[in-house]
Amino acid sequence: MPLGSQIRTNLLGEIALFRGVEPLDLPASRKTRALFIYLLLNAKPVRRDRLCEIFFDIPDDPRAALRWSLSKLRVMLGKDAHRLNADRERVFLDTAGFKLDIDHLDATQAMESPLPGIDLPGLDEYTLWLGAERAAIDRKRARRLDEAARNARYSDAERKRFAAAADDLGEHVEPVAPPVAHQAINYCFAQDGTRIAYAVTGAGDVLVKSANWLNHLELDWSSPLWGRMVSGLSENFRLVRYDERANGLSDWDVNELSFETLVSDLEAVVDSLGLKRFPLLGISQGAAVSIEFAARHPDRVSHLILLGGYSSGWRHWAGEEEAAEREAVMTLVKNGWGKASPLYRQIFSESFVPSATAGELEWFNDFQRQTVSPSNAVAFLEIFSKIDVRHRLRELDLPTLVLHSRGDRRVGMTQAIELASTINGASLVTLDTDNHIPLAREPAMEVVLESIREFLRR
Repeated sequence: MPLGSQIRTNLLGEIALFRGVEPLDLPASRKTRALFIYLLLNAKPVRRDRLCEIFFDIPDDPRAALRWSLSKLRVMLGKDAHRLNADRERVFLDTAGFKLDIDHLDATQAMESPLPGIDLPGLDEYTLWLGAERAAIDRKRARRLDEAARNARYSDAERKRFAAAADDLGEHVEPVAPPVAHQAINYCFAQDGTRIAYAVTGAGDVLVKSANWLNHLELDWSSPLWGRMVSGLSENFRLVRYDERANGLSDWDVNELSFETLVSDLEAVVDSLGLKRFPLLGISQGAAVSIEFAARHPDRVSHLILLGGYSSGWRHWAGEEEAAEREAVMTLVKNGWGKASPLYRQIFSESFVPSATAGELEWFNDFQRQTVSPSNAVAFLEIFSKIDVRHRLRELDLPTLVLHSRGDRRVGMTQAIELASTINGASLVTLDTDNHIPLAREPAMEVVLESIREFLRR
């Protein structure tokens, strides 16, 4: 589609759509406008039942209300109405036909507030989503304003104004350099029909990374936490990554979410790529998934790399006090997912990355809200608490590298020692950090990358 025929979409200052210079008439209904923005920014098919839950939780006929709103959006789009695809089960807006101002910001635009006029009080899940989207756009605005504040082509007064606006947004996350390889998102299907999103980046020998808490193939690119890992591994390997079911770009609405399905998602990805034998990297609970896969398919895994991993969830070994604390965290997630409160940051996010800056914590909180729903987040945590692959450890007999942060608060060193001492052929490298996964800016991250390179060169 030629660039000139795209629908120009303004999400800053005032929501507006233009075909060329001609403005499109937005629906009078605020909820219908909000539905359009949700579909536009979500950029993937959404089940009708899911949209009804988010927008039309009313006692009458939510599906009829959804049909009415979709008909108004088709009227708005006119000759581009074909971009709004809706079948009996799903609704999808083809975003290739839209050019968003937030993707092409100039400094003046960056001064404007995002997504005005589509608040829907009383719809809690939508409100959480809207808050996360606004926060993500605010980070883009802050970076653009920060650049403008250092650009000599602006006057001193303008640069001061841009700098003040950037400070007001509270953006303190250093941008991460983009990876060296292009990324294309692909999909395959798990055994039960769930769509799994995956990407392959870089060149060289294959390295497969199993999914972990949490992944989003696109947002991982610029992560101040693990963006360096993605780009660093892509420099040396043909890196295969995927979003497991119920989060990221894979299907969120699934019939089953269990440890077994997490393993089958990995199987689906490597089978779809026709991979016969490959090294496997497992991070956090992805380590247990990788261990289970390697035990089931010993002929397919050449090397095993476990970072921040564990073989058994806390319900198998936690004392009464620790169990109570972890139960409290799950309750907090269930009731407060998406709320950027100090309590949430301190109890949950800071246990993952206690050495993170305020800006990095803000990024992590926003990332989690954008990557998984509250109900799925709780379901994941429950699955992780019950993981138990200890019986598989002695079955493994392959080169294994265990990497673990010495001050890890989420997964203690005892778990790493168990992995390294029980798996035949395993060695342990400890990392000088207290973060569950080293931050991109930490020397420990470079130790991780170099250790993996050296391990796979042997």
